[in-house]
Amino acid sequence: MKPSLYKISVIGAGAVGATLAQRLFESGFADVVLLDVVKNIARGKALDLMDAAPIMGTEKSIVGTDDYKDIRDSDIVVITAGLPRKPGMTREDLISKNAAIVKDVSSKIKIHAPEAIVIVVTNPLDIMTYLAYKATGFNRNRVVGMAGALDGSRFIALIADELKVRRDLIKTYVMGSHGDTMVPIISQTFVNGRLLSSVIPKDKIESIVKRTCDRGAEIVSLLGTGSAYYSPSAAVLKMVKAMMDDAGDVVTASFYLNGEYGLKDICMGVPCRFDRRGVIDVMKLELSNEEKELFSRSAVAVKSSIDLI
Repeated sequence: MKPSLYKISVIGAGAVGATLAQRLFESGFADVVLLDVVKNIARGKALDLMDAAPIMGTEKSIVGTDDYKDIRDSDIVVITAGLPRKPGMTREDLISKNAAIVKDVSSKIKIHAPEAIVIVVTNPLDIMTYLAYKATGFNRNRVVGMAGALDGSRFIALIADELKVRRDLIKTYVMGSHGDTMVPIISQTFVNGRLLSSVIPKDKIESIVKRTCDRGAEIVSLLGTGSAYYSPSAAVLKMVKAMMDDAGDVVTASFYLNGEYGLKDICMGVPCRFDRRGVIDVMKLELSNEEKELFSRSAVAVKSSIDLI
């Protein structure tokens, strides 16, 4: 890795990719490359963002391209390319279609940005993260998926709405798959220092958990076409910040496990400690017996999908 992060490439100029490029560029974190295989789409969006630079007060650059050579020397490459979910479609329905895309993108990253950290956003997230890890051949600390950062944010938003409290007073972790079997860790969820179970009845917690798990599908059904993009792009930004701060910040992400939480050869959402090298450690949380069981079930679901590829 270079002494400091300065170049981030985003693969895919759809809703998630373009919004992420905007967040990165306007935050002034790094120079940005936005790449899409559809000719001129990324170029047009990059020019539009550059025109806003004087207004937003950033001196960074953003370039749109369809040539993978332009991602050379990237410190971070984010994969958003792939087909979005449609109403009634699960993340798992996307496996065969998006696996081919992620495999191709990963092979090009391996050629043109072999030192980069890779963040995967394409769904189904855990399976595509696993595929990117295998296809790049990178050390596992440099391939992660955006998962718990988004799911945790959704869980916090719903809790805060129920209790009518500030969102920054809520601390939680959402582990497991980035899908229907995700596991909000109730035993490690606190509201202003108090356990969630002491301030909300069990049946109401269960209702909030269910809505958290269904939130992505809820948004898809309301949009009609496409899926969430403001919150996923914000979740990636949080991961990038954790890396750039280089202070060992913890963000839950999909990560290739090699014995952690009793699992091997699988990508699952776990609390990861980040610095400029990527993942430096997996935080070990004390889970309740019920949470352990739910986490195991989630692993079975992810593993069955991984077996399909």
